[in-house]
Amino acid sequence: MPEHGANLAKRIAATSVGVALAVLVIKYVAYHVTGSVALFSDAMESIVNVVAGAVALWAVTLSYKPADSDHPFGHTKAEYFSAVVEGVLIVVAALVILRQAWEAFLAPRALEAPLEGILINGAATVINLGWALFLIRSGRRHRSPALAADGRHIMADVVTSVGVLAGLVVATLTGWHVLDPAMAALVALNILREGYMVVTSSLSGLMDQAIDPSEEATVRDLISGNAQGAIEVHDLKTRLAGRAMFIEFHLVVPEAMTVGDAHDICDRIEDALQDAFSGVRVSIHVEPEGEAKQTGVPVL
Repeated sequence: MPEHGANLAKRIAATSVGVALAVLVIKYVAYHVTGSVALFSDAMESIVNVVAGAVALWAVTLSYKPADSDHPFGHTKAEYFSAVVEGVLIVVAALVILRQAWEAFLAPRALEAPLEGILINGAATVINLGWALFLIRSGRRHRSPALAADGRHIMADVVTSVGVLAGLVVATLTGWHVLDPAMAALVALNILREGYMVVTSSLSGLMDQAIDPSEEATVRDLISGNAQGAIEVHDLKTRLAGRAMFIEFHLVVPEAMTVGDAHDICDRIEDALQDAFSGVRVSIHVEPEGEAKQTGVPVL
């Protein structure tokens, strides 16, 4: 990605830390005003957002370092480690919330100034919603697992916040104070679910998961449409490493074809793939027609 793209991704990650800090302060004020365990759980998740945002900033910065002798394929996988750390932090926050919810369940109490707390927390939720949508879009645009994971986590925070607010409204109207710790427990369980999803998706990336099937279909079409002069393409393999995409395959050409002509075909295919995908790296192994397998990608 061009340098301006790298700087933009870093600025987004840095801004995410600032937004998380602002939301944390707002949610803590809501908890302080009401004494609600559910709002405490919401504030706890915001602490995780701050730490996760800082880790994401570190990972995004590291991932844009150029390749070196120790890391010839670059540092793009650093973003997966960020998502794993975020998932672990989510689990820790959920366990803390469950403990607080259990203690409040044993001794439920009436809320103080519930309307003020609900309005304050609602403002923080609106901020989180806007930022989560922006992060998810930015993560997709920049092919950044760290930004996307941060956005999904904040979106889960929005969902739980809405649930907490709904529960507090019902508790205030009905006097069922046990709903406060009950909502806190539900928040914790939802956080655990989100942590599981973040960790498993990141581990898939660390295990060299293939690209999305729809993208692979595009890759096949581009190879097929730009390999004129070759006989066939086989053993196509793809994998993702953060925002980087790796594509490799064998290109079978006529035995009488010159090295220069075979190289022209490779250049044509590489140019087409690089125009279609940002950050793609292509490796092509050229073989004589005796190696044809009559399988894989047909040449149009």
